[in-house]
Amino acid sequence: MLTAVDHVQLAAPPGSEDALRRYYVDVLGMTEIPKPPVLAARGGCWFGAGAVQLHLGIEADFRPARKAHPGLRVTGIEAYAARLKSLGASVTWDEDLPGYRRFYSEDPVGNRLEFLESDV
Repeated sequence: MLTAVDHVQLAAPPGSEDALRRYYVDVLGMTEIPKPPVLAARGGCWFGAGAVQLHLGIEADFRPARKAHPGLRVTGIEAYAARLKSLGASVTWDEDLPGYRRFYSEDPVGNRLEFLESDV
């Protein structure tokens, strides 16, 4: 029986770890999670915020996920979007999901991320 999503893995190109850290830590406000040494040798980085974990793994022939994306719930979505924009991240609002305010952004390597908050 499934009980929860443990993490979401996204891919990134070799050598992008510093840019990923700037975005996920400085812009999104997540914390870097130390990877176990055997996995750290492969590159990439892991990030967390509360129960949310995003793992960025290195892929030699990387192509960003343009349609596939994690959907991340936030509180104070207007202020969160303003924070992202003020720090140089893209914010594209989408009003097509009834009952939610949501926007999309992209990480520095082009992976799509959805941020949403219930209207209820």
